[in-house]
Amino acid sequence: MRRLARSAADLDRTRARVSVCRACPRLVRWREDVAHTKRRAFADQPYWGRPVPGWGDPAARVLIVGLAPAAHGGNRTGRIFTGDRSGDWLFASLFRVGLANSPTSLAAGDGLLLRRTWIAAAVRCAPPANKPTTEERDACRPWLVREIQLLWPALRAVVVLGGFGWAALWPALRAAGIQVPARLPSFGHGTEVPVDGRSVLGCYHVSQQNTFTGKLTEAMLDSVLGRAAELGESGSGATDLR
Repeated sequence: MRRLARSAADLDRTRARVSVCRACPRLVRWREDVAHTKRRAFADQPYWGRPVPGWGDPAARVLIVGLAPAAHGGNRTGRIFTGDRSGDWLFASLFRVGLANSPTSLAAGDGLLLRRTWIAAAVRCAPPANKPTTEERDACRPWLVREIQLLWPALRAVVVLGGFGWAALWPALRAAGIQVPARLPSFGHGTEVPVDGRSVLGCYHVSQQNTFTGKLTEAMLDSVLGRAAELGESGSGATDLR
């Protein structure tokens, strides 16, 4: 898998190779079982049931890194953060800050376009209970590494949703040949870290656990994504939003 990822010449080839990955037996079984049994509300719909590639603007200046596809969201629609409540929050905010042409993401092919933005995940298969293992995270790393390598020249900001993605990002940056701080910063909402002339920003994940309880509000999400949009336009340096 590492060789397949490393040799992908561009983002389209990376996406194609991600979509056929079977490296993690537990995740393969789970994603395919969910696609077979389905949720009653989606019983009449075909499920993707495969790894979910990153997507967006190949000339992105903002990279967003999430945790993993949702069982009945990305695992159903084939597009990360599409067709679930987390996506409702994320894309509404991206629309408000000017990084998407629509506030909704219902299905692949729905006309949604990202502006100067690429979205990926630390793990590309839907995990049981939304909890991939660290071994699965590490096995999936080559795909994120290759995306970072291909996107890095134009990138100005990386937004990481949640602590799991935060932990996944730093070794991926190292593997991509990017120098990271000797002492890795702790995750926090609004944390901003300068890396190789870019900024890495922490943001609470758009999970229902965070949005329903008010741990993450629309204003908090807009603040981080708005900062990323600003960096994407100007390429200015890092500050701390906390």
